[in-house]
Parts: sequence; C-alpha cells; structure tokens
Amino acid sequence: LQYNRVWIPDNEEVWQSAEITKNYKAGDLFLHVQLEDGTEVHYPVGAAALPPLRNPDILVGENDLTALSYLHEPAVLHN
Repeated sequence: LQYNRVWIPDNEEVWQSAEITKNYKAGDLFLHVQLEDGTEVHYPVGAAALPPLRNPDILVGENDLTALSYLHEPAVLHN
C-alpha cells in the first residue's frame, strides 16, 4: 500500500487526503501517512478499518460517478 493515497476522517474538513508513507502489514496498529500540508500522522487502524483509497487525479471532476475506481463517501464529496 505504500505511496497509495487514502482519505482519513477529519473533524473540521470531514475528510483529508493523505499519502501512505510506510508499507502497511496485516496486524500493524497504525498506518503511516502524510497529509497534503506535509504533516506526518500515525493513523490508528484495525484489520477491518483501513481508510478508503483515493481515486487517481485523472478521475477528479468526472461527470459519471460510475467511472470512478473507488466509489465511497469521500470520493463522491471530493468529485
């Protein structure tokens, strides 16, 4: 998962985009991510609670939501 981008919940902005900076292995308690402003975050996760993946930039602004690679709340709101 390293270098993939994900959406993590945020109290002010609802969702924030982040890039995974360290490879996640099953059983890890944290996902190491970097927010778009450069802040490093250790996001707590469980095996069933990984954050949703972010769509590639080429799909941003897509009129047909079914064309998105990942269709979930943060993807729809961002689009």
